[in-house]
Amino acid sequence: MRDFPVALPEAAVLMPFTNCATPELILTVRSAGMPTHAGEVAFPGGKRDPIDPDLLGTALRESNEEVGLIPNQVEVLGQLSPIASRFGLKVTPFVGVVPEDVALLAEEREIDQIFRVPLEFFLDTRPEMSSPIEYYGKHFRIPTYHFEDKRIWGLTAFMILDLLNNVFDTNIPFEESEEPEASA
Repeated sequence: MRDFPVALPEAAVLMPFTNCATPELILTVRSAGMPTHAGEVAFPGGKRDPIDPDLLGTALRESNEEVGLIPNQVEVLGQLSPIASRFGLKVTPFVGVVPEDVALLAEEREIDQIFRVPLEFFLDTRPEMSSPIEYYGKHFRIPTYHFEDKRIWGLTAFMILDLLNNVFDTNIPFEESEEPEASA
């Protein structure tokens, strides 16, 4: 896992994959009335509450509140490196597997839509990358995927790339220092 350069309030998300022959990643579209990330594609998750035993507890509680995912339906596989959001949160993603036929229900005030993207799509599609931006003293390119009518970008796309790079060795750089050096 990468080091985290600053102390920020904590949040956590769940990256739920369906347990089937062709795994799918479950994502949401946030409601237009949300104060942050309105109308954007995101994973279920949110800010850590004092009642949460740990960040995994946050991810599971928020997933239950936002999409009705019952915590005991999630087989947690692991944790990825935390990422800083543009709203000043340290967001820790957890990867989990859920039954293929899991019943999900969007919490209307927070979630407009729940949808699934085949894992193959992310393995077969190279994301568009923005020009470099500076963030906490490092230079990053913001990845964007286009799936059907959805734009998957920013923090959500960073988390997907981190998973792909660490689990599937896709080696898709998004931090400027990660890019291969040109040979002389």
